[in-house]
Amino acid sequence: MTDTPLDLAHAAMESAPEDERARLRFYERLADAELFLLLSDEATGETIKPEVFELQDASFVLVFDTEERLASFVGKPAPFAALSGRMIAQMLAPSGIGMGVNLEVAPSSILIPPSAVTWLVETLDNAPDEVEQKLSEVTAPAGLPEVLIEALDTKLSTAMGLARWAYLVGTVCEAGGRGHMLGFVGAIPEAQDALAKAVSEALSFTGLEAGTLDVGFFDAAHPVAAQLAQVGLRFDLPQPEVQTEMVPMAPGSDPDKPPRLK
Repeated sequence: MTDTPLDLAHAAMESAPEDERARLRFYERLADAELFLLLSDEATGETIKPEVFELQDASFVLVFDTEERLASFVGKPAPFAALSGRMIAQMLAPSGIGMGVNLEVAPSSILIPPSAVTWLVETLDNAPDEVEQKLSEVTAPAGLPEVLIEALDTKLSTAMGLARWAYLVGTVCEAGGRGHMLGFVGAIPEAQDALAKAVSEALSFTGLEAGTLDVGFFDAAHPVAAQLAQVGLRFDLPQPEVQTEMVPMAPGSDPDKPPRLK
């Protein structure tokens, strides 16, 4: 089987145990990944009952980053719920339960103890500060670490349909201060908080300070949008395919109605 993004991030972390950024990138991939959570019973409505195991004096659920790996571990048909890693962590943290990831079936096999699950949730909960400042000029970006650009590219590749484009630019505010901004163009208004939080996560999981990057939102017809396009580093956000067929929603597929643990 081809290595998954989680396998690659785990291998990078294991090969450089002193590299804090490699560890952070692994946890970011874990939070962003779709994981298959082993259940003890089929989901009932919005309620799920994970299979819980006692390992190393703590309780763990089992998650896998592909259906094939879950099937390989269990060896028979078994109920599961497909959820993001962040959603699973948010459900587990209050109960002090850890995650067994790809145990015995992949190179990324690892136990995430309850304390690490709690840390992950706290890191994901870090929200960016809102600031108001007037810009006098936008310029080409300069001096930002490549690791940040790679992190933004990876993070924005998961923001399906939330905006059309994002431009990374340098900024000069009216007071004379200089900085950098990621300007989103054509963002869905309801998605602005989620996009700002995604940028904050990209900073957190690369070990950079939150003040490294501001976030702005602009309509496509706004004059600043044209300036961003002229000088900025452009990121194209993926767009959903138009669907005409209605499909049933699985537990956890609506972020406003996360499944309940049973």
